[in-house]
Amino acid sequence: MVIALALTLPLVSTPRQVPAAIQAALPVPESSQAPIVRQALPEHERARPKVGEATTGKIEQITGTELLAAVPAKAIGKRLDRYLAGRSGTVTAMVKDLETGRLYRYHPGERLITASSAKVQILMGLLLKTPWKKLPADVRHDAEIMIRYSDNHAADRLWLRVGGAPGFTEAGRKFGLKHTQGVSGDCVDLYCWGITRTSVDDQIRLMQALVSGKSPLKAKDRDHVLGLMGEVIDGQNWGIGVAACEGDRVALKNGWLKRVSTKLWATISVGLIRGDGHDYAVAVLTEGSPEVGYGIATVEGVTERIMESFRKCRA
Repeated sequence: MVIALALTLPLVSTPRQVPAAIQAALPVPESSQAPIVRQALPEHERARPKVGEATTGKIEQITGTELLAAVPAKAIGKRLDRYLAGRSGTVTAMVKDLETGRLYRYHPGERLITASSAKVQILMGLLLKTPWKKLPADVRHDAEIMIRYSDNHAADRLWLRVGGAPGFTEAGRKFGLKHTQGVSGDCVDLYCWGITRTSVDDQIRLMQALVSGKSPLKAKDRDHVLGLMGEVIDGQNWGIGVAACEGDRVALKNGWLKRVSTKLWATISVGLIRGDGHDYAVAVLTEGSPEVGYGIATVEGVTERIMESFRKCRA
């Protein structure tokens, strides 16, 4: 299958504008695309997605003196089904409160591509081999622009440094990933890391490895990854952060990719929403959007509809 990647394209038409100085510093996209605009298709052009069964780990437990109710899986599933019935594409999503273990999954059996969200695993795999403080300055620079600016050329260099597909896959196994395997071969004019298929469970495991004391990554290295994910440039920081409350910290990595064969977009957002003593790991993966802005709206709409059952922001 032939695809074209536009993972470094700045989102110039979203509500969060990219300052001119930052735009000038961005890498040149690999392919020219129209400006990204949030928009919805007319009703008659929208296709109904396959609606699957939503699942959750149902928990009712005592934490201190607090009784935690089960996540209302059926209610969330119906809410998402109603929202997505009028939108095109395939969606899989998961949210897990890493403090309490409460979680929700939507269509967890789907295996969709990572696009640029794979860059987090590339960096984590690199740090398994060499701690941040021992990395050469140019490699640190590549790591920074790969995460903050979604630089594809930097990702290519670090992909090779981590050992390509075998090294990427091996790193994933060390973080407990079960469904994510690097694409082997010589991907001419393609980014092999961008067409990696994954599951939302794997993406949540990866996010959990950034905050868990049981992670194979040392605390200082985890902090460097989280720091970069918390400083993604304006215009690329859409996605799961839409559900953040005032005072929360958000660490995320997004991806967007257009397939030449279908002219449709994959749009992904994974990361952590951190606040009030809770770390919410969130992963929303979509494929089949007519425009990247449409995919962004889907990702954010799904995130909001799940997170409202986990907590309410204080007025």
